[in-house]
Amino acid sequence: GWLTGQDALLSASSTTAWLSSGQLSGICHWERMGTCLQYLLRKVEGLQGASGPTNEECLSENEEECFSLRLHPTIKFLPLSPFFKKFPISDHQFLTISSLHFQRSAGGIRSNSNFKQEFIVSHSSPPELQLTVIHDRDCSKLKGLFLNYHFQLLPKSNFFSLEGLPFGGRHGTNKDVIDLGAFVGDLSAEEDTDSDDISLEGLQQELEECKDVDEVADILSKGVKLRDYTKGVENNLREVELNSIQDYIKESDNLVSLHDQIRDCDDILTQMEALLSGFQAEIGSISSDIKVLQEKSMDMGLKLKNRKVAESKLAKFVEDIIVPPKMIDVIVDGEVNEDYMRTLEILSKKLKYIEVDPLVKASKALKDVQPELERLRQKAVSKVFDFIVQKLYALRKPKTNIQILQQSVLLKYKYVIFFLKEHGKDVYNEVRAAYIDTMYKVLSAHFRAYILALEKLQSDIATSSDLIGIEARSTSLFSRGRDPLKNRSSVFALGDRIKIITEIDQPALIPHIAEASSKKYPYEVLFRSLHKLLMDTASSEYLFCDEFFGDESIFYEIFAGPFTAIDEHFNAVLSNCYDAIGLMLMIRIIHHHQLIMSRRRIPCLDSYLDKINIALWPRFKMVFDLHLSSLRNANVRTLWEDDVHPHYLMRRYAEFTASLIHLNTEYGDGQLDLNLERLRMAVDDLLIKLSQQFPKAKSRIVFLINNYDMTIAVLKEAGPEGAKIQTHFEELLKNNTLNFVEELIMEHFRDLIIFLKTRATSENPNSNNENPVTVAEVEPLMKDFDSRWKATIELMHKDVITSFSNFLCGMDILRATLTQLLLYYTRFSDFVKKIPGVPTSKIVTFATIVHEIKKYSRSF
Repeated sequence: GWLTGQDALLSASSTTAWLSSGQLSGICHWERMGTCLQYLLRKVEGLQGASGPTNEECLSENEEECFSLRLHPTIKFLPLSPFFKKFPISDHQFLTISSLHFQRSAGGIRSNSNFKQEFIVSHSSPPELQLTVIHDRDCSKLKGLFLNYHFQLLPKSNFFSLEGLPFGGRHGTNKDVIDLGAFVGDLSAEEDTDSDDISLEGLQQELEECKDVDEVADILSKGVKLRDYTKGVENNLREVELNSIQDYIKESDNLVSLHDQIRDCDDILTQMEALLSGFQAEIGSISSDIKVLQEKSMDMGLKLKNRKVAESKLAKFVEDIIVPPKMIDVIVDGEVNEDYMRTLEILSKKLKYIEVDPLVKASKALKDVQPELERLRQKAVSKVFDFIVQKLYALRKPKTNIQILQQSVLLKYKYVIFFLKEHGKDVYNEVRAAYIDTMYKVLSAHFRAYILALEKLQSDIATSSDLIGIEARSTSLFSRGRDPLKNRSSVFALGDRIKIITEIDQPALIPHIAEASSKKYPYEVLFRSLHKLLMDTASSEYLFCDEFFGDESIFYEIFAGPFTAIDEHFNAVLSNCYDAIGLMLMIRIIHHHQLIMSRRRIPCLDSYLDKINIALWPRFKMVFDLHLSSLRNANVRTLWEDDVHPHYLMRRYAEFTASLIHLNTEYGDGQLDLNLERLRMAVDDLLIKLSQQFPKAKSRIVFLINNYDMTIAVLKEAGPEGAKIQTHFEELLKNNTLNFVEELIMEHFRDLIIFLKTRATSENPNSNNENPVTVAEVEPLMKDFDSRWKATIELMHKDVITSFSNFLCGMDILRATLTQLLLYYTRFSDFVKKIPGVPTSKIVTFATIVHEIKKYSRSF
């Protein structure tokens, strides 16, 4: 690599001299830096008048004399980048390397490529190179050469030049050319023979790698010594180098001219630097002035901010504590309206302000304002009290729509109550007590009047004698003339009474309209209407009390009167109620009313509805147990009627059970299911006892079939929920149907059935050798059947039609009877045909019987 430098500064003996006269351009190969430095140092000593070795002496072997100086010369360079091209450094980047070490070998001084590398990015300016020569007079050899420098990477620079020594230029017209051959010609390859750095390690591998290179192959083939060849190459290189140096020396005039231009530029830049320095000083002065102004501005801003804060607080204090004349006029002389309400809000804020803030209490301004505020408070409390009491008296007027008055009038002035609660507690308590007293009396009177009107619309309620197991005929000598119980099916049947559940949210009855139509209602209708009115009134009053007074407890004090009136009425009715269906309907009504209040999210009636529900269930259980006891303790002789058709007692049971099953749909009350099962067992026992009163078995069976069939038909109307009880009665119906079929056939074909059950027990007539079946034994049976089988079937048909009230059930029984008869006769004919000597012409054929049966049933 080659070094190029500018502006060389040399110093010696602690005196730094800028060499302004003369120029010296020198070019040093990197490996010959030591010799060049000797030459340069000699020139420096000569320029300063110091004595020292000559140039020729520097070329002698006694090189240490060149450095036997009492001075430590320092040469500073502004370098480009020849040294560090191996490093990946970006353009125009400043790095710092601590040192670069040069060591002397036996043949001369050369550079050591393994220098220390420490890189620190720096943006300092200007970059510079510092070269320091260190020597020791007592040593015979150069101890080292160290370079400490800062540099900027310039990729295209490969040389450095040294300026500063007087060599031609402005001091003379002749240009001296430096003959460097005197001190570079003595360096040769032989000088390194004793060097410790020579190593043959890896030589064979390198020769193998270079065997294909023509020059290497030529050298090896000719047998030329490597040292001779190297010496020749070195001489050639030295010659080329000297020639190149001379070419550079020839261009010294251009370099000098360039140097002058650079110096002129430097002067101009110096002037510009001075100018800019003046600008910088002025700017610094202005900056200090600006800083002072900025501090004053910040100080003024802080004062302004503090004053604004103080002003805002003072303004708020003044605004909150003063009493405007307009406010006094409105409160003292104004009417209670919306504007009055807004003024009350302002007065309330001022009263709170002077009560809460301790600083306000300690202010002198409060002493002037507080008496005025107190007088305004008293005047406002007195005025709004008179106003509210006047409005409350309007609630006591007859035929007043309380809810409209509350919503459209009182709620508009709810802030009056809030003001009284905060600033006139005693007056608020008086208003609260007046409202409670008014509404207590008004609502109590309304509900009592409504209950009295409903009682006029109430239809007869079942008495203690209206039970399932009680005889329908009135046997009492002093009994009132009333409809027979068997005609009062509504006591046990649900019927249209179920509509009350679907109409649960309909408006309450209006008594005078219902009374005008002369229509009577079962008690559950009146019960629903009464509680519907209670729910609507309670919901409205609860919401009003919460919004107007902000106190829910007022509601319970007001409704203590209506609750008392309803409880008195309900307890009187409940104690005389024996209508189990009506009681269950009322239980379901209460359940739906609880759901309605839950959807409204109004809890004011929760405890009351729970109390009613708790009262209804025990009463229902008591009435249900009365029905159960009536069945268990029924008088069979008085209940029995000589009639095989369904008994009215069984119809009561079926309707009563179906009604309760229907009312238990979607509720799944397991306790009710258990009670119904107990009722079924009791009615089963009573029905068997009633059937045993018939003298004939056939009549007993017909009686049971008719009652079971009727019960099943009624239970089917209750839906699938009654499947368990229905299945039980279907099984009983099936068993009794089979018994009736056997009984009817036995009645008309007794001899034939007895023969089949006693004599035709096996398929072979002669199986009994001791008493075989003979023609004489079967022939009368054949003649009897042949003579009257058609007439008997007709009789059986009439008997079935007249015995069973349900035509479909009767036809099913007739089909079963005729089928069984056909099976019996087929079995008889097959058995007779096996007896020798029996005339088969007298046997009625199967087809003939089937044809006749088809006349009575299309199903055959």
